[in-house]
Amino acid sequence: MGHLTHRDLNASRERLRDQVAHALRAALISGELRPGVVYSAPTLAEDFGISATPVREAMLDLAREGLVEPVRNKGFRVTEVDERDLDQFTEIRALIEIPTVGRVTRSAAREDLEALRPVALEIVRAAREHDLIGYLEADRLFHLTLLGLAGNDRLVETVGDLRKRSRLYGLTALDERGDLVPSAEEHVELLDLMLAGDAEGAEACMTRHLGHVRSLWARSDGPAEG
Repeated sequence: MGHLTHRDLNASRERLRDQVAHALRAALISGELRPGVVYSAPTLAEDFGISATPVREAMLDLAREGLVEPVRNKGFRVTEVDERDLDQFTEIRALIEIPTVGRVTRSAAREDLEALRPVALEIVRAAREHDLIGYLEADRLFHLTLLGLAGNDRLVETVGDLRKRSRLYGLTALDERGDLVPSAEEHVELLDLMLAGDAEGAEACMTRHLGHVRSLWARSDGPAEG
């Protein structure tokens, strides 16, 4: 076995490329793939037990997300994110997400907000059960669906890209210290404030949540998503 823990992939399915990309993200979260290290598609393909082509295509998808970068004739280097990057990502997210949460609180239908409760509870469950993949998926779904209620697809796309570029590498360390659970519970608090029609309270909660996430990054080996 090479760099990765063996993962069974269904090679008969059409979306093998997506399966590989998902597995590579899991490897980033677990620390099996490390920032700054170059990995070749053929070597990773051996770990998966498949051909190099879908691995290369999946790595190109991750490159478009900013998670890796191509290295000519060698493979792909896992992107390193520094403190300045994290500060800038957080600043942009705050400029977009805080006022948008207030606007959505004032305008969204109650049933649309209530539909997010199972997702908020799933974030908490995943954090408590150390399900990091489940945590990331539910967290992303919650935030982007919530922002989508503002009706601006480009806004959602922009925040989605920022989240991709600032996540993954420190999540395991945060989980081991128990720091994920308090952050996860803030999603339920935010939703309750929005359902109560408290736009100012929701904006304050979102401000605190983003600040909490940034402070967790500062205490970890790298960024995690929030």
